[in-house]
Amino acid sequence: MPRTPLNRSGELEMFVRVVERGGFSAAARDTHMTPSAVSKLVARLESRLGSRLINRSTRQFQVTAEGCVFYERGVRILADLDEAERNAGSQDRPRGRIRVNANVPFGHHFLLPLVPEFLALYPDVTLDIVLTDAVIDILEQRTDVAVRAGPLKDSSLVARRLGGTRMVVVGAPDYLARRGVPETIGDLDDHNLLGATYVRAQPGWPFRDGSETTTVPVRGNVQASDGEALRRLAVAGTGLARLAAFQVRDDVARGRLIPVLEALNPGDVEEMHAVYVGQGGRVPQRVRIFLDFLKTKMDGEGMSR
Repeated sequence: MPRTPLNRSGELEMFVRVVERGGFSAAARDTHMTPSAVSKLVARLESRLGSRLINRSTRQFQVTAEGCVFYERGVRILADLDEAERNAGSQDRPRGRIRVNANVPFGHHFLLPLVPEFLALYPDVTLDIVLTDAVIDILEQRTDVAVRAGPLKDSSLVARRLGGTRMVVVGAPDYLARRGVPETIGDLDDHNLLGATYVRAQPGWPFRDGSETTTVPVRGNVQASDGEALRRLAVAGTGLARLAAFQVRDDVARGRLIPVLEALNPGDVEEMHAVYVGQGGRVPQRVRIFLDFLKTKMDGEGMSR
């Protein structure tokens, strides 16, 4: 009896499409196949793997834990295959699209200024940059690299430390002229502390109080959903803000913002990581060179310590 020839990449591509489209019918419409044919392809893949990838019934479609892992690896495998085909005969130059997600302050003050240099080095690469202080689902958003600040949650994704930045409390000269320059933790009771509503925001501002650290609740009349908005509010004289040093570097140099309470700064550092799908070291070349470029630039800015 003749054996059915294997089309492993075709089965994998169909499985990935089913997961991303959320069902067999939607994947069937995309590929001009019947839902039954798509289901049989996935069933054949499950049979060969000896593992259930998708739980399905007439009312429910759910990717299993094994299916989630296989999907993440499958996405990378298909990306590598696509990249290999594009690079054939091109002297293996990095090429293709890199979708990058970053928080708003890092994007505006660090990432975007580097884009011209990166594209000059790798003219066959296209960058798709999304800036948001919301924590996205990399797989759902089809993102190659997400730069995240602060502590990371447990995840099946790979994280590479890029560096860290110290935090600083700043205020505009006109605001400090009106409200006074705080010299003690108690002085903050007379100030408007600008709050943040994004996920990584701390519940309070830490200060060194002798040998201990004291956390001051953020009580102000304005909150904002991203760090760049807080910087703009501080420059406008709305209140004090606690921000990353790299974010306010130019404002401090030009006198638009003034650091305060530096003697009580606990020296805490906000860690920066690049998060991506890359189990087993399988990272597309274009993503790898972007990560290396970003790390080199952060090292050069002294953000690696």
